[in-house]
Amino acid sequence: MLLRIVDATVHYKKVAALKGVTMGVAEGGIMTIIGANGAGKTTTLRAISGLAPLSGGEIWFGDRKISGMAPEKIVALGIAHVPEGRRVFPDLTVEENLHTGAFLRHKEPEAVAKDLQGIFERFPRMRERRKQWAKTLSGGEQQMLAIGRALMAKPKLLLLDEPSMGLAPVIVQEIARIVEDINRDGVTVILVEQNAELALQLADHAYVLETGSLALEGPAKELHENDHVRKAYLGG
Repeated sequence: MLLRIVDATVHYKKVAALKGVTMGVAEGGIMTIIGANGAGKTTTLRAISGLAPLSGGEIWFGDRKISGMAPEKIVALGIAHVPEGRRVFPDLTVEENLHTGAFLRHKEPEAVAKDLQGIFERFPRMRERRKQWAKTLSGGEQQMLAIGRALMAKPKLLLLDEPSMGLAPVIVQEIARIVEDINRDGVTVILVEQNAELALQLADHAYVLETGSLALEGPAKELHENDHVRKAYLGG
């Protein structure tokens, strides 16, 4: 396993958002976490990236225990997080936003410049809009920018939180293609998605969270056919 979450518990004040959750993602795969609002999906990603400290359990990235590490050290190990709502820097240009993703790579300017060109090849619209303020982009373009910014950190593991939220169906399909392309290039992906149909189509393995606890897990194709999953998350 590239990443292992072992009996993880997270509290927000006195409320348990995660309750002894154990899950993992194999290197080179796409793992998805589905569940209703408030199930603990975003908290799981925040725990991995060091933004939500554990009150119990451990998280391991390869042979390194990362629970308790500062977020910037977790990024340096090779984990990048695209948060829910995109959260690009609105008053920076597209190009400036992309450079913020490489802030830990200041000692390798030539490699950063090469990777920036790679982002422009993957996202041609980012090249066209490289001098525009991020706040002038459409929702789909901002999502591409947020993903591109994360890729500038050269991650081994990419955490994607609700990448399809609020986007038109045609853009959702484009984001799905981008996720598959990124994974084919060797980046392992953990995908949190309210759109369970899309998530289970993209993923190899899936976990279902319900009120902070692990309810189900298994190959994504099997969970797609599970009666409970179909009734609760796939519209019957």
